[in-house]
Amino acid sequence: MGSTDMSGQDARLLADLEPVVARALDAHLHSATDWYPHRYIPWSQGRDFEGVLGGEPWEPGQQRLAPAVRVGLIHNLLSEDNLPSYHRVIAELFGRDGAWGTWVNRWTVEEGRHGMAIRDYLVVTRATDPVALEDARSAHVQGGYDIDYRGDVLASLIYVTLQEVATRVSYRNMKQMCGEPGCEALLQNIAHDENRHMVFYRAVLAAAAHMVPDRFLSALAHVMETFRVPGHGAPDFARMGRTMAVAGIYTPAAHYEEVLLPLTRFLRVFRTEGLTPEGEQARERISKLLGNAEQRAERFADLLGRTRPSPEHAVPS
Repeated sequence: MGSTDMSGQDARLLADLEPVVARALDAHLHSATDWYPHRYIPWSQGRDFEGVLGGEPWEPGQQRLAPAVRVGLIHNLLSEDNLPSYHRVIAELFGRDGAWGTWVNRWTVEEGRHGMAIRDYLVVTRATDPVALEDARSAHVQGGYDIDYRGDVLASLIYVTLQEVATRVSYRNMKQMCGEPGCEALLQNIAHDENRHMVFYRAVLAAAAHMVPDRFLSALAHVMETFRVPGHGAPDFARMGRTMAVAGIYTPAAHYEEVLLPLTRFLRVFRTEGLTPEGEQARERISKLLGNAEQRAERFADLLGRTRPSPEHAVPS
């Protein structure tokens, strides 16, 4: 069962993509390596908090994780926390039956581990105030989430593909900065999951691009122009995003060089033949959007080159 507001055109596209989804799902399951969050948490560092157990209250001096990594992990955790809404969105979008439905549930299984592991790591190592973290989680999940491209299967498929790449990049960069072996191993696993999710979506998207090239290019231009991360509604999102950018966790350059460029090249956006005028116009828009993204990346790099703060003062505590 899919979304009740889905067009007949999108319903046909989902049906036509079902064999591709089945093959991509088989490949995904074949490459799967289940991992267990509890094996990556330094439980020996844990101790009771105040409250029922009468333990030690949290205070800022207890945190040892690099400040930028701590902010990045909190941001990503708040994003991961909205998994119930994400599951609802993609179940409505892709359906709950057949290969699509199996994928939706498998994706949810794998994503669920990420939030569990990150929260346990942050709380056990006292890397952040657990009360503030829970208040932020409550506010974010209560706000819910809905994809910006509701009613447009193709645009939504493009969006989730871009998002998986972007998330992989941020986890990989945090791993390189964290300086804690256990945290590095944890982030390596999460980044690997995100990469496998991207490979699945990219395979399905490539098939869709071949089936409906003009529609695909129009949708790609639209998503590139309006893209925003799913955690945009999280408390303090703007500050956390700036911190991650300044620290190099997720920068305009990363968005351009590691997300947009590789995907457009893989999908052969500028080599597709036989387009209608609509498709040609969309491709021109994509070219301009890539140029704009490159300019933003250069401006941001120039700005940091002039005013980049020292590591101790680059991010708030």
